[in-house]
Amino acid sequence: MTEKPDSGQGQVFSRHNLLAIYLPGLFMASTNGMLIPVMPLFARSFIDSYLLIGVVLAAKGVGNLLFDIPAGVLVRRYGHRPVLTLGAATIIASSLAVSQTHSVFLAIPCLAICGIGWALWSIARQTYVAEVIRTENRGRSIALLGGVGRIGVLVGPVIGGLVAGTFGLRAPFLLYAFLVLCGAVVMLIFSAPTRAAGTPATEPEVRLWSVLRDNIAILFRAGSGQLCAQLVRNARHVIIPLYATDVLGLDIESVGLIISLAAAADVLMVYPAGVIMDRFGRKFAYVPSFLIQAAGMALIPLTTGFFSLQLVALLIGFGNGLGAGTMMTLGADLAPSRSRGEFIGIWRFIGDGGSVGGPLIVGTVAEVLGLLAAPVALAGIGFAGAGILAALVPETLRGKPAPSST
Repeated sequence: MTEKPDSGQGQVFSRHNLLAIYLPGLFMASTNGMLIPVMPLFARSFIDSYLLIGVVLAAKGVGNLLFDIPAGVLVRRYGHRPVLTLGAATIIASSLAVSQTHSVFLAIPCLAICGIGWALWSIARQTYVAEVIRTENRGRSIALLGGVGRIGVLVGPVIGGLVAGTFGLRAPFLLYAFLVLCGAVVMLIFSAPTRAAGTPATEPEVRLWSVLRDNIAILFRAGSGQLCAQLVRNARHVIIPLYATDVLGLDIESVGLIISLAAAADVLMVYPAGVIMDRFGRKFAYVPSFLIQAAGMALIPLTTGFFSLQLVALLIGFGNGLGAGTMMTLGADLAPSRSRGEFIGIWRFIGDGGSVGGPLIVGTVAEVLGLLAAPVALAGIGFAGAGILAALVPETLRGKPAPSST
C-alpha cells in the first residue's frame, strides 16, 4: 500500500520538497560535478590509452546497469528509506576506496561498486518523487530536480579543479564521500514513508518480467531514443576535459571553469524546460534539447582555444538545460502505477546504458581514429536519438498511453 501524499508534498514548491528532495539533490549533484574535470585525468594518471581511459570512466556506469533493475525490485519490497541508506553507504565506502587506489585494476571495481550505490540511491529517489508529486506538476518538479543537479555541476567542477590542483587528484574523492553523507542524512530525515511497513512483495521475478513483457513496445521505442540521447549527454563530460587538455593544452583549473560556466547556461533553462513540458508537451523540450547538444558536439573539433571551446560548451549546456528532467519525466509518465519501481528500474537501466556507452565510444573512436573523430561520431548518434524520440514516442502529457499495470 502507498500512503497518500499530503497537499504540500504534491506541490512543486513546498517545504517538504525543498528538504526531502531538492536539498539532498544539491549535495549529491555537487559530488558528481566535482569529479567531472577530475575523472578523465585521474584515469590518465594510471594509463595513456584512450580506450582504457574509456573503460575506467565506464566502470561506474556498469555498476549502475547491474543494479538498476534489482534496485527497482528492492524499492517496491522494502520502501525507499532502506534502499537509500544502502546506496549512500555503498557510495561512501567505494569512493573512499578509490581515493586510496594506485592501480587501474583496483580503481575499476571500486568505481563499479560506486555505480551500484548510485543505482540504489537514484531508483529509490526517483520512485519517491514519482509517488509524491502529482502528474500535472511532475514536469516542473522533476525539471527543478534536474536544475538542482545542474547547480551542482555549476559549482562542482570549479571546486573539484581547485581541490585537485591544490591537494592532488585523489583529494576530491574524500570530499565526495562527505557530501554524499550530508545528502543522505538530509533526505532520510525529511522524506516521508511511501508504503506501509511490513507490506509483503510477492513474486518479484515474475512481476518484473511481466512488466517488461507487457511494456516491451514502448520501452523499445522510447528506450532507443533515450539511449542515443544519454550517450551524447554523458560523453560530453569525457570529451571536453580530454580535448581541452590533450588538444588545446589547458590546465585542470581551466577545464573546471569551462564546465562550470557551461553549467550556468544549463541552469538558466531548467525551470523554462519544466514549464514547456507541463504546458506544451514533453516533446517540445526533449527533442530540441538533443538536437542542440548533437550540433554542439559536431562543433567541438572546430574549436582552437579556451574561448571557442567555452562557447561550444555553453551551447551544449543550453541544450542540456532545455532537456532538464525530461527523461525522468517521460519514464515517470510511462510507468504503470502498480509496478512503478520495476518499470523505472528498467527505464533507468536503458538510460544508464548511455553512462557506459558514452565513455566507451569516446575511448574506442579516439583510439582508432583520433580524439577529433569522437565528438563527430557522437553528434550523429545524438541526431538519431532526437529523430527516434520525435517520430516514434507518443506525447505523454496529452493522450498518455496506459501501459499495463500487471
